[in-house]
Amino acid sequence: MTTTTQTSSQTAKRTDSALTAGQLQPWHGPAILIASFAVSFVLFLIIWLSTGEPFLTVVERSGKVTINFNWGGWLALGAVLYLIAIWSISRAVEGPRQATNRLVTGGVTTAFVLAMIPLLSLLFTLVVNGWEGVTSANFFTNDAATPGQRGALHAIVGTLLITLATSIIAVPIGIFTAIYLVEYGNGNWLSKAINFFVDVMTGIPSIVAGLFAFALFMMVTQATGGDTTRVNSGFAGAIALLVLMIPTVVRSAEEMLRLVPMDLREASYALGVTKWRTIAKIVLPTALAGLVTGVLLAIARVIGETAPLMVAAGMTINMNANLFSGQMSALPTFVYQQWKFGTAEGEMLAWGGALMLLIIVILFNVVGRLVSHFFSPKGDR
Repeated sequence: MTTTTQTSSQTAKRTDSALTAGQLQPWHGPAILIASFAVSFVLFLIIWLSTGEPFLTVVERSGKVTINFNWGGWLALGAVLYLIAIWSISRAVEGPRQATNRLVTGGVTTAFVLAMIPLLSLLFTLVVNGWEGVTSANFFTNDAATPGQRGALHAIVGTLLITLATSIIAVPIGIFTAIYLVEYGNGNWLSKAINFFVDVMTGIPSIVAGLFAFALFMMVTQATGGDTTRVNSGFAGAIALLVLMIPTVVRSAEEMLRLVPMDLREASYALGVTKWRTIAKIVLPTALAGLVTGVLLAIARVIGETAPLMVAAGMTINMNANLFSGQMSALPTFVYQQWKFGTAEGEMLAWGGALMLLIIVILFNVVGRLVSHFFSPKGDR
């Protein structure tokens, strides 16, 4: 009888271990989250009531609405209270192992939400403030030369032309450089030198790239006896962006090519296929989705640059579709130029230009996704 009782006691103790303890119900997590933010809201509500300030303050001149409630502090304190509560309750009910798991999961989720808040706030601000400019009658039809009828057509055309010229030059150079580093370099002195200079170019400030392009075209113009007052051009802006785009393409393409399994290369070599055909028919198609993503990241990196375009391409309020002659406006410089005017029309166009820049980047990403889907190996679809 005594032996049976001891055995049952030992079995109960083993059952009550950290791995087999009680478990929180699925609704406990959301309930703890709501309770944490409710407590945080009450605390900051008390703080706001003690100040005696109105909840909303409207500036009559600009119409700007300011919320005096500290919603940022409310969210931050609510997240901290949630992490403390979920860890404490889970440790008491489920044991330390599961409590640590819930704490880390909550921390990662909180970090993700905190990172998304400024992004969503930026997108919301752009859409709210830029919608009027994008939907105005003259935005896509006129340039900015006529007061009261200003548009952004010249800036949109300039952005597309400069970005296209930059991509046509930078993408082949970057991908071929990555192919050499991965397939032919083998750690020789040239590959080490290329890696060093790519790392240096990655950290170059954008204004330095603009000054480099401007100085280069100034030297060429002086050497050929041209007019040094007309150095600025869309092509000079493309060369400035080229300096910023190439290292991004090289690094992203290099990483994608290294992810291609060596077994695929060896199988191709075993069939007697030459190296260059193996790269063209096996390596590049396999890494196509990653290469397209890297190119899109590089385009997104340079399409919003303002300083190099202000120095190399200049700014204008007139339409100019010639890359090689005259100043050419782009959306980043257009936003700065219109905002500098300080007028209601200029502010509307500036917000519209910023929103249009975002729309172009989104369209590029959609096109890139479609390309990677239809041209990548069939197994990835």
